[in-house]
Amino acid sequence: MSQNFHYGTGRRKNATARTRLYTGSGQILVNNRSIDNYFPRKSLQMIVRQPLVMTKTLDKIDVKVTVSGGGVSGQAEAVRHGISRALLAFDVNLRGVLKRAGFLTRDSRAKERKKYGL
Repeated sequence: MSQNFHYGTGRRKNATARTRLYTGSGQILVNNRSIDNYFPRKSLQMIVRQPLVMTKTLDKIDVKVTVSGGGVSGQAEAVRHGISRALLAFDVNLRGVLKRAGFLTRDSRAKERKKYGL
């Protein structure tokens, strides 16, 4: 991977994903593991690839992600959010497609805290 990259941060619940996009052949690495290895469920892999498929950049961009916190589902959605933000830094003209799909909006829902006496 080259030194020139575009950065985006994605969050969902307690998961945080730091995403870097490089020009390349479509390889996706999550915590230095392939996406098929890190997210074994096909539905989670589809969630991660959604912004790349919608913008038709799946085979043109390499993605390197460091994700921590939360569970696997929250991490997958955090990675999707991070990829969407990095794609926006890569090409501003993709904003309409990503915004319409709802990938640029952070899903702020989280578990509500326990209350005393209940």
